[in-house]
Parts: sequence; C-alpha cells; structure tokens
Amino acid sequence: MKQLLSRLLIAASLVLVGCATSPMANPKDPWEPMNRKVASFNDTIDDNVLKPVATGYRNVVPELIQTGVRNVFNNLADMWSTVNNALQLKPFHTVESLGRVVVNTVFGIYGIFDVATYLKLERHPEDFGQTLGYWGVPNGPYLVLPLFGPSTLRDGASMPVDFAVSPTQFINDIPTRNQVFALRLVSKRAELLKSGRMLEEASIDKYSFSRDAFLQYRRSQIYDGNPPDEEDSNYDPSANPVPAK
Repeated sequence: MKQLLSRLLIAASLVLVGCATSPMANPKDPWEPMNRKVASFNDTIDDNVLKPVATGYRNVVPELIQTGVRNVFNNLADMWSTVNNALQLKPFHTVESLGRVVVNTVFGIYGIFDVATYLKLERHPEDFGQTLGYWGVPNGPYLVLPLFGPSTLRDGASMPVDFAVSPTQFINDIPTRNQVFALRLVSKRAELLKSGRMLEEASIDKYSFSRDAFLQYRRSQIYDGNPPDEEDSNYDPSANPVPAK
C-alpha cells in the first residue's frame, strides 16, 4: 500500500511539472509555483490532522514508551542503512551499523532499548537516494511531494525502493502493517513539534527556509557532513559528484 501510494504521488507531481515552471524560477527550484501549492496542501493536512495527533501522542503517551517506539523504528532503519553503507563502499560504517542492529535486537529487546549508543556504536543513517547521490546521480530539481514533503527528483524516484525493502513491508497482516506505518509517522511528527513551532514563530518565508534548509541538509548527508565548498559562479545545485572516500 505504501509503495503504491508513493508511486502515485510521485507520478502526480511529475505530471504537473510541465505547467509549473516559471521563466524566473530559482535555479534550485524551477518548479516553485507547483511546489508552493503542494507545500500549502501539506501544511493544511499537517495543521488539521498530523500535528494534533502528534501533540496528543506526546502529551498522553509516557516518555519512556515514546523513546522505546522511536528506538525500535531507528533499529529497523539501521538495517537498511547497513545495506546502503555497503553499497557506498563504506566498510567501517557498514560494520558499525550492522553491529548496532545485532546489539540492539539481541540485548535491547528488538531495539526497544538503545544499548548500541551506550556502547558508543554510532548511527550512520543512509537511504537509497543517498546511495544514488554517492555514485554521482544528480539531485534534479527540488520537489515537494504530497504528504511526504521536501524532496528532490532523485530522492523522490528512489522512495519506492526504500519502501519496498522496509521491514514493515514484510508484515503479512495488512491492518497491522498500516497501524505500524501510522505509529511511525506519528512518532516522527512528534519529534518535530518543537522545531516546527520555532519555524512558525520566525518572521521568514516558511517555504523558502524549508527548501534551503532541506537542500543543505541533504547535501551534507550525501557527503557525510563534509560537503565541498560551493562555487557561487559555477555551482550547479543539481550536481552531486561522487564524494571522496
């Protein structure tokens, strides 16, 4: 269900591209008119559904349980990070990520307790979009996806792969799978409540700030926190050369 939904949302976004390009568009965001409309739609859904539910979750559910839920989902994410670190030829990160999964699954009771962090095994989050970027696949234009939010053409196209290999996809009972997906979404949104409130209170263009922050953050992820300097005169925001090993 999630995989099909992601494909439909990406396809719907791309269909609108032809009529959404402005001749005066920001080179990082040539589809800004369309992206702003999708961002406005996402904000409406967030304000009326996700934020109230996430606020209730944060206020009602004990912090210890929230932490346990977050740890379990991080442990599941570390499994896919292990694969992507291997695909990016990062042996140390691969071994450390695998070690986190083993330690937290065995000694942390399927990840409820983050024993690996206590043992100083660091997280190295990676997804398939980052793997494509590592091997030189360009970002493509900035793209706001319905419900999923900020992305790029490359990352949006890679989402079906991330969904297809998600451990939750192997839950056979569909209602249970959907409940797990909903819990993960609410847990993640609850984590962002504080930063979202700060963004809303700031006297800035929320869309532009979110776009620029996302692109900088994503670029930093591709280069493991050490992106090369951007040359103002020649910099192509859609280009991601292979990071130095």
